[in-house]
Amino acid sequence: MENDFVDQVVLKLLSTEISRSISHVPPAHFILKIEAFSSLVENDVEKYGSLEFDAGGYKWKLVVYPNGNKNENVKDHISVYLAMVDTSSFGLGWEVYVIFRLFVLDQKKDEFLILQDAMGKQRRFHGLKLEWGFDQFIPLEEFINASNGYLVGDTCVFGAEVFVKETKECTGECLSMTKLTSASNYKHVWKIENFSKLEDRFYESEVFVAGDQKWKILLLPKGLGEASGSHISMYLRLIDLSTITGGSKIYVLFTLRIRNQLLSKHYEKKAGEWLNTSTQFGGWKKFVELNYLNKAGNGFLVNDVCIVEAEVPVLGISKALNFDGDQIKIDASIHVSASDNRGSVLDFSNFEELASGLVVV
Repeated sequence: MENDFVDQVVLKLLSTEISRSISHVPPAHFILKIEAFSSLVENDVEKYGSLEFDAGGYKWKLVVYPNGNKNENVKDHISVYLAMVDTSSFGLGWEVYVIFRLFVLDQKKDEFLILQDAMGKQRRFHGLKLEWGFDQFIPLEEFINASNGYLVGDTCVFGAEVFVKETKECTGECLSMTKLTSASNYKHVWKIENFSKLEDRFYESEVFVAGDQKWKILLLPKGLGEASGSHISMYLRLIDLSTITGGSKIYVLFTLRIRNQLLSKHYEKKAGEWLNTSTQFGGWKKFVELNYLNKAGNGFLVNDVCIVEAEVPVLGISKALNFDGDQIKIDASIHVSASDNRGSVLDFSNFEELASGLVVV
């Protein structure tokens, strides 16, 4: 255990160690010459970002903090960094692994002081980390002392070399969730007359819009599958699948309800479902027993009229992030498992055949 701890400490020290070397060869990729450097210091210019330059197929900048990077609490040093730019077209999860070297010219000896991460350490540039470098690149006092050769005639020269070792891109999805509010909780009312005379197997409500999606209520008055003859089956159906192509999905926390027209004790069930192109329905085979529904005095059928309601707040939309070129497109679809306690998924693999006798009430 003690040896493991020592190894971890050593590795941590190595990971933060900086290698300094001298070379007469100028940097291969970029040189930044700054004249009147003292004016940057005296006018308290926070930082200077160079022109963009290309290296390893990507665009970069040198960023110099003449008074030190105050965001990192740097004092009495110049901070110099390599920054990746022009990344807006990259796909989600991109990563670029780089070994880089930053230079400053000793003009008296005509040689460059080079700083780089020790042990050939690679730095990972990504969407949340676009800048790597050295907080304490060189002490300011050492830098401005003309005898050291870094600042001569108030002019200095920095440089950079960038070697891209590996590039990665991943695919992904964007999940947008919203809080449940009264504004998001749309209610659709479906009044069904002559309920006891319904003979067809399927009935659908008119199309209604909730959460920018199109829906219908699907009613099977004689039940489906094992619920046939004992229960009515009822489902919420997502109609317009064009909004959830490419593996996208929609999370809806919906309520299906049969209103009690005599009392305020309505019969309802609530479920949360992820719906997608292969799972368009959420609801229950055994929504309510027929005997209970038809019982006189229960208030669910009055003058042979049944009033069905659907509350449909759309709380989340997950869309696959599709990238251009050779980037892979993710299939983010999720199949919800069946459960009568929380809403079951209705298998309508042969829906087109069954729907041939569908009646819109």
